[in-house]
Amino acid sequence: MQIKTVIKSKVIFSFIVGVLSFSTVSFSAHSDSVFDPQRANKAGADDYGMKPYVMAFLKRGPNRDRTKEQAQQLQRAHLDNITRLANEGKLILAGPFLDDGELRGIYIFNVTRVEEAKALTETDPAIQAGSLVLELLPWYGSAALTELHELHKVMAKKAI
Repeated sequence: MQIKTVIKSKVIFSFIVGVLSFSTVSFSAHSDSVFDPQRANKAGADDYGMKPYVMAFLKRGPNRDRTKEQAQQLQRAHLDNITRLANEGKLILAGPFLDDGELRGIYIFNVTRVEEAKALTETDPAIQAGSLVLELLPWYGSAALTELHELHKVMAKKAI
């Protein structure tokens, strides 16, 4: 079971890196693109428009036996924490996987060190309760992801 989860994590991670890297390459390959040094600087972009992040794989934790009401309260607290971290600019991307597997979701943290991301994850009530556990990995991706939170606001009809 553990090996299957690790393999699935690596396959999903490779897919995500491939998709986001392809997107970055396709954006920068346009000859009509215009470099915006102020925007790049604000995002923390390097010369390639990239920057380091920390990616987290959220996995099913050992403590999941709860009443429906307790589970709903814990989920609400988990989502509130995600919203807080996103509003602070620390969490760039978060979302669940849509199956009921061991891997429950991903985070991409706007920090450069795994230790920083670990400290942020320790504020999550679902992690504190043992409902979720994490695997944290350093990751290099498009600095444009730092603008995702503001873009999301104009597309969401309802708050999470």
